[in-house]
Amino acid sequence: MPKVSVYNLLGEQVGEIDLKDDMFGAEINEHAMYEVVKNHLANKRQGTQSAKTRAEVRGGGRKPWRQKGTGRARQGSIRAPHWTGGGVVFAPKPRDYSYSVPKKVKRVALKSALSSKVLENEIIVLDELNLNEPKTKEMVKILENIKADKKALIVMDEKNENIIKSARNIPNVETTLVNTLNVYDILKYNSFIITKDAVRKVEEVYA
Repeated sequence: MPKVSVYNLLGEQVGEIDLKDDMFGAEINEHAMYEVVKNHLANKRQGTQSAKTRAEVRGGGRKPWRQKGTGRARQGSIRAPHWTGGGVVFAPKPRDYSYSVPKKVKRVALKSALSSKVLENEIIVLDELNLNEPKTKEMVKILENIKADKKALIVMDEKNENIIKSARNIPNVETTLVNTLNVYDILKYNSFIITKDAVRKVEEVYA
């Protein structure tokens, strides 16, 4: 059972917490994480790219010159793909890139991502995370106290507007809730900052 230190907002160690093996000490499955991250990015694609084929480009209805006798290569249309202003070969069209991944694979990937954070000492557990008012300076100070990396993900057990507003103007710092936690965000940020209450909720929700 993995055991990690618990810190307060001043960066002082105030205790330790035992993490469940099946969630934070699981065998790391890199392929599952790859599949889920690929799926996450594919589902985020807008799929609005579009270009015209030779059938859709305006003009080019008349043969530019006769077939034989001019000494030039035969041409059927000035809107063929090799002409300037011509259509695009295999032109991209709007499409839906989203697809689904089995729930079991998602769960394995999430456990692998959380376990990798513990293994690489990139998880920072706080006894609590509260601010009396939205204050970016206070949040920057807290991150410095706990020696968080410049790219940090803050996981909360419930929505806290003061924390969200204090962190949103800091570059490469993101906040999320336990219920919206995903593999892509866990792996994207170097420091995984989570409160004790959020740890227990993760173990309960994703067990």
